[in-house]
Amino acid sequence: MRPGFRRIPLPRTLRAQLTTGMVVLLAVACLAVGVATVLALEGFLVRRLDQQLTASGGRFAASLEHEARPDADNTPDTRGQSEGTFGARLLNGSVDEAAVVTDEADADVRLNTADRQTLERLPVDGDTHSRRLSALGAYRLTALRGDDGDILITGLPLHPVEETVHRLEGVEAAVFAAALVVTGILAALWVRVSLRPLRRVTSTAASVAERPLASGEVAMPEPVPAGDPRTEVGQVATAVNRMLGHVGDALERRQASEERLRHFAADASHELRTPVANIRGHAELALRTTSPVPAEVHRALDRIQSESERMSRLVDDLLLLARIDAGRALSRSRVDLTRLVLDATGDARAAGPEHRWRLDLPEESVTTEGDEHRLHQAVGNLLANARTHTPAGTEVTVRLSADDNRVRLTVTDDGPGIDEDLLPEVFGRFVRADHGRSRTTGSTGLGLAIVHAVVTAHGGTVDVESRPRRTVFTVTLPASPPDAARTSA
Repeated sequence: MRPGFRRIPLPRTLRAQLTTGMVVLLAVACLAVGVATVLALEGFLVRRLDQQLTASGGRFAASLEHEARPDADNTPDTRGQSEGTFGARLLNGSVDEAAVVTDEADADVRLNTADRQTLERLPVDGDTHSRRLSALGAYRLTALRGDDGDILITGLPLHPVEETVHRLEGVEAAVFAAALVVTGILAALWVRVSLRPLRRVTSTAASVAERPLASGEVAMPEPVPAGDPRTEVGQVATAVNRMLGHVGDALERRQASEERLRHFAADASHELRTPVANIRGHAELALRTTSPVPAEVHRALDRIQSESERMSRLVDDLLLLARIDAGRALSRSRVDLTRLVLDATGDARAAGPEHRWRLDLPEESVTTEGDEHRLHQAVGNLLANARTHTPAGTEVTVRLSADDNRVRLTVTDDGPGIDEDLLPEVFGRFVRADHGRSRTTGSTGLGLAIVHAVVTAHGGTVDVESRPRRTVFTVTLPASPPDAARTSA
């Protein structure tokens, strides 16, 4: 595109395109009608002018020829000649006399060199020709040979024709412009009314697109009025209704499947808690015996105790997720996040002394409303994730900040980072890092899932950004209302 050249903006919506198309088509039709009528009128008026020119018989030009005779009265014959009639006599190929009829009498015309050349080059064939004379304007001229071997030129002005044509053009322009404006307004209203069913379809589709279809129970919107199935809009509405029906059925089946899975996880976790606790208890009891136990048996009992503890944590995590999925309300109280982060970081430092732990806390205490135990668990899981999936010597920075409405907690480490393929599902359940982060810790793959579930249940968000040498988990929570903070203080 050339510099300085702006592309004409085209209408984007169907309504604007239809309205613009109708107005453009009407404008083209008006232009064609206007051109045709102007050309027809101009041709008609010119033919009438030619007929008048032929009917005059060249008397005015012939009188100029007689004027030079000694026996003539030296008065050009203007009888029956309309005002503006032009007459000229060419003698020996050059203009000898030229005059024009006025409202009182005839008047000589002073022709310049260009006008003289125009007249001298006029074909002597008895036909009419359009020429423009600088002294008089546009004329229809005809040339005939005179009695004395000279050439007589007679002409009538085209000014009345041009004036009439210009007047018609002005009238047509005004009428067509008004017609285009009225048609544009009426077309816009008509298109708006005609596309009303399509707007309902669009509104329904937009409503479906805005609903959280990824999980949970979803209420589908009401079907769109189908209208006449023989029309395109009716066919689109029918197709959208069928699609909504299929989507609704699929969502109901998915929701039912998720409910069955939640019930199964909750029931299985409840059922597993007792036998796992019994296994763990018997293993601890067997390890406390004072009787001599073979080394192989002692190692087996140690493994049983370790795995039973791990299974107990897994069962507890599954029960927590099942409760949150079931929509059970968490306890609500004012939580001092500053103290909570200090305690969680202290626990992480004790569990991972080989890491470098840094705290960046504001001077004033940061609070939020929520379940203190679950928030502590979420923060602890983030720190455990940074500790267990990064090598020794990694620096982990915990930063807490707040504004008027939100509280932001970030956990940043300079470890190897999370694999790009894993990032989209890092908060999923039973997701393990097979690349870029170690798997030697025996993680259940539920730690970050619990973080996401707990933060979401508190009305917050959790995000992650990762690249080599920098991984940042960001938790955002609603801040405590000012009046609640003052009351607690």
